[in-house]
Amino acid sequence: MKRSYFLKNLVVILTILFVTASAQVFGQKRTVKKKPVLRRAAARKVVALPKTFAVLSGTRIRARMNETISSKTARVGDRFTANVTEPVYSNTGVLVIPAGSTVTGRVDSVVPAAKGGKPGTISVSFIDVKTPSGYRRAINGSLTDLDSKSAKSDSEGTASGDKMAHRKLIFIGGGGAGGAILGAAIGGGKGALIGGLLGAGGGFLGDRYTKGENATVKSGTEFGVVLNQTAYFQRFAEVNP
Repeated sequence: MKRSYFLKNLVVILTILFVTASAQVFGQKRTVKKKPVLRRAAARKVVALPKTFAVLSGTRIRARMNETISSKTARVGDRFTANVTEPVYSNTGVLVIPAGSTVTGRVDSVVPAAKGGKPGTISVSFIDVKTPSGYRRAINGSLTDLDSKSAKSDSEGTASGDKMAHRKLIFIGGGGAGGAILGAAIGGGKGALIGGLLGAGGGFLGDRYTKGENATVKSGTEFGVVLNQTAYFQRFAEVNP
């Protein structure tokens, strides 16, 4: 009996040891961590930016008005457009703004005509150029005339020349048939010194002009846009092959 009892206990102990050992081995197998797989980073593609060309500060762009604006109805912030009538080239001779491009202008201030002979005035600036291909570029431009000898502009958009030294050019009521002429306002509101030349639809006068008419810049009026800062454009052929 004792021998049989001893054998039974031995079998139970061995069974327990076997089960415990098997569990440990199985647990070790489950907890074995796989070695991390190193993956190579994908090579980045380097995209070359299109080359740009400089149109220098002081460059004059000839433009023709696409719509009519008037000091009677215009509001500060109003936008208008004008078509470029002659191609513009970079300082290295590359075509960047072809004829037919669009210049966007903005009304900065407007004063309606008033009693006492005070003409209406419109002050504008130009904020971007869009080529026929859809390429658009921001600019800092000011109003100027079409006579390259009589007007220049600094970084503040102040015109200078023999007749309009250090004065900002604006549209002024006059020119006949309810149009506008180009000039520089004189302090005190007693009139305007006119010295700018506008093309079709505009006018020119070389002295004080005090007739109280609203400034109406008609569609088709030609004028100049002078760059106050150098701007950079892509070659037109690169954008529109």
